[in-house]
Amino acid sequence: MTFYFHFLSRMTLALISVGLLEACNPKSDAPQQPSGKEKTTKTEMLESGAAIFQSDSPLQPMNIYLDGFHAAKDDPTHQMEAHHFCRQVNEDFAQCVLFDGNTRQANLIGIEYIISETLFETLPEEERQYWHPHNYEILSGQLIAPGIPGIAEKELMKDKMNSYGKTWHVWNSAPFGKTGDKIPLGEAVLEWSFNQDGEALPGLIEKRDQRMNISTNEKRNDRAALKDLAKPQSGVDALKGKFSMPAHPLPGVVDKKAAGPK
Repeated sequence: MTFYFHFLSRMTLALISVGLLEACNPKSDAPQQPSGKEKTTKTEMLESGAAIFQSDSPLQPMNIYLDGFHAAKDDPTHQMEAHHFCRQVNEDFAQCVLFDGNTRQANLIGIEYIISETLFETLPEEERQYWHPHNYEILSGQLIAPGIPGIAEKELMKDKMNSYGKTWHVWNSAPFGKTGDKIPLGEAVLEWSFNQDGEALPGLIEKRDQRMNISTNEKRNDRAALKDLAKPQSGVDALKGKFSMPAHPLPGVVDKKAAGPK
């Protein structure tokens, strides 16, 4: 996903800087309280001192909030919602930290790097297997930027068309329909995107929409014109037929191999 964010910054970053945007976002509490003892007074005092004397400069620019869904590439029925907090490094590259909620108690569960189509085309073939396409996420309405004005969100999504993400989850804290782990366990898991209707487990999107007070279908309809910008992407059919429910293609979302040569 490439972010242009010039338009976005004019309309929303002022809100972010004064904390108003946060108030517009419905809370998504972390599903897990990590194992361990409660903080001691000493620990809390050290935290307060660090907040006063130490810099959080690398974290301050990560003020772009996106909410979407991931499926494990090796096990596509293993799905979860992910809250992305991103920094746009340049027009072709962004980096995000992923959480299982959007409150101060949220758990850090992974990372995502986001590149433009231009950068993706420079990657060797072997590397491309790690990067999932984004056009379905956008055109389906499943990827959202909570709290910002609708016109800004639509422009944001427009600029993300034809981009790719490389996502690793390191904590299985909130798998949909399953019990998560109390602490990070095992190896990092490569995540993938949904690329057809019906791939998401029943209730996954509906639960998010209800909590966020949004309609994925309304966003899909509002973004219908973005289909004209969609190009065939690599990885669209990477998990085709590997989901538990029947799936159906969405117009505008096409695998590069299926599209054939230009």
